[in-house]
Amino acid sequence: MGERHDPAVLEELRKAAGGRARQAAAEDTVDGVAAAYVASPGSTQEASEVLRAAARHGLAVVARGTGTRLGWGAPPRRCDLIVDTTGMDRVVEHAAGDLVVRVQAGVRLAGLRATLAGAGQRLAVDPVLPPGDAPADGTVGGLVATAASGPLRLSHGAVRDLLIGTTMVRADGVVATAGGKVVKNVAGYDLSKLLAGSWGTLGLVTEAVFRLHPLPPAAACVVVPAPDAEGARALVQRVVHSQLVPAAVELDRPAGGPGELAVLVEGIAPGVAGRVADLLELLGPEARTEEAPPPWWRRAPWPRAGVALRLTHEIDGLARLLGALDAAAARHGLAVSVRGSAGVGLLYAGLPGDSDPAAVAAAVAEVRAAAPGWGGDVVVLDAPAAVKAAVDVWGPVRGLELMRRVKDGFDPEHRLAPGRFVGGI
Repeated sequence: MGERHDPAVLEELRKAAGGRARQAAAEDTVDGVAAAYVASPGSTQEASEVLRAAARHGLAVVARGTGTRLGWGAPPRRCDLIVDTTGMDRVVEHAAGDLVVRVQAGVRLAGLRATLAGAGQRLAVDPVLPPGDAPADGTVGGLVATAASGPLRLSHGAVRDLLIGTTMVRADGVVATAGGKVVKNVAGYDLSKLLAGSWGTLGLVTEAVFRLHPLPPAAACVVVPAPDAEGARALVQRVVHSQLVPAAVELDRPAGGPGELAVLVEGIAPGVAGRVADLLELLGPEARTEEAPPPWWRRAPWPRAGVALRLTHEIDGLARLLGALDAAAARHGLAVSVRGSAGVGLLYAGLPGDSDPAAVAAAVAEVRAAAPGWGGDVVVLDAPAAVKAAVDVWGPVRGLELMRRVKDGFDPEHRLAPGRFVGGI
């Protein structure tokens, strides 16, 4: 590896990035690991030149957009160069007639949402928002890297289902393109889906092509109390096994407070009205109709600098998951809030940032040991450094050896986000 803060290396990075490279500042860290340089390419070609320069000097590289999810996962083993993607912020092509959009990785999701809405369309991904008052969806690149999901996954699929093409730069600077710009053009080995959720460990995504959907002309939400784990499971089962085709089924269980289930219905106005009436009958007399989702919708259940967990489960295993989580939290003196997409088996849980690291580690170990009972996994997405030091944030992972072989094939020197992903990949 080249010397940190080597003027010759910095000059080479500047030339590669069209002058947009600098020595890292104190705030240029990735989960507490300080970088030496920051480069901000404005195109795929510049990104390629930046990664070629990084390869010549053996630099470890981590991509960064707005930093919304930069603390998720494990800290990198090292980070010599941050590639800031926010300079690649163009909507390259919006083929409205084909319901397809091609965008650069640094495009903000909030801005893309507004652009597409002007054409009556949307990218049907709505990842969980971080704590705080101001929405911060992050960038397209961060969305692809983390495959972050939200309520609309139930009706429109995960990020990988909407991603139909990518342009990426390998660790050696070679540019690769996968997929196409129309849905029917996707054939053969789908590299784009492999990149979704790879946490930047396989390549730097510089462009993405997504399948779009029309904006629904009408929507409404039905909310019903879900006071206990078994009651929540029963409510979810009623909805997902009905013929009412909800757009989303979300559960909220704040620590120490009553829970509730919210069901989003979208479509033409008469159809929405009819399905809302059927939902009210299905869910019982305590159900109520709201014009918009409740305030907690899409909001992270953890506080700033808190502990964030991601929990997956079989739909019918919801009560067993909630019961195990409640029991472990009570046993170790922890206050846990749960929120997420119970209709697809993906929940998030949050604990205060000042929770005892040993207690968090013990509780996570207990819940993981019970996880086969509901067919899921437990990941510590984010946490203070002391908690991450006390626990394996990813836990046991199926197919790890295959993942390692894929990593070796794409990044044999292990310089892309080293250590951030499962098994130290």
